[in-house]
Amino acid sequence: MKTVRLAIITLLVCHMQAGFAADLSGKVVAIADGDTFTLLTAGKQQVKIRLAEIDAPESGQPYGNKSKQVLSGMIFGKDVRVVVQTTDRYGRTVGRPFVGDLDICAEMVRIGAAWAYRQYLRDGGLLTLESEAKAEKRGLWSTSEAQAVPPWEWRRSGNGNQSGSCQIKGNINSKGERIYHVPGSRSYGQTRINTARGERWFCTVEEATAAGWRPRS
Repeated sequence: MKTVRLAIITLLVCHMQAGFAADLSGKVVAIADGDTFTLLTAGKQQVKIRLAEIDAPESGQPYGNKSKQVLSGMIFGKDVRVVVQTTDRYGRTVGRPFVGDLDICAEMVRIGAAWAYRQYLRDGGLLTLESEAKAEKRGLWSTSEAQAVPPWEWRRSGNGNQSGSCQIKGNINSKGERIYHVPGSRSYGQTRINTARGERWFCTVEEATAAGWRPRS
């Protein structure tokens, strides 16, 4: 009976240990974008790191390149410690990196270089930092409302917009009506643009109106 109990305890301990990933340390050798970089460990292993709990603008979005530059200025060539949380579906290690005592994820949100990533958020303090950055118009929050589109909404839109700055969707509905959708509107995320049907992107509401599109009622 004691042997059985001991075996059960051993299994439980192993299971608990498996649930905690070890921290990683090394030097940052490459920056992919505002929330992804490559870490070179002491064992000369390159590990792709995705910053946890935040989401930076995509490279095609307004402020996307600037966000990458900001992250690079903070960590490129520096020794960092990554508090690992998990591994994502792309095989990247997801964690919160630190340079000394500086929490890089929190700092990116604080200065307006990234959003708090609602879907994967553990630290509610990031929402407070985001609200403060928005109120102070720091970083991406200094751009127009039409440009400050959360990256997850940008990706979900499945857009083929290559200009980055023109984010108003000119959609043609089943009745042949030409309707434009601005970022943040109710149907923006699920609206897809099919240029083969004559649908298009607009940079301003004035441009969409002049081309014969009307706002969604």
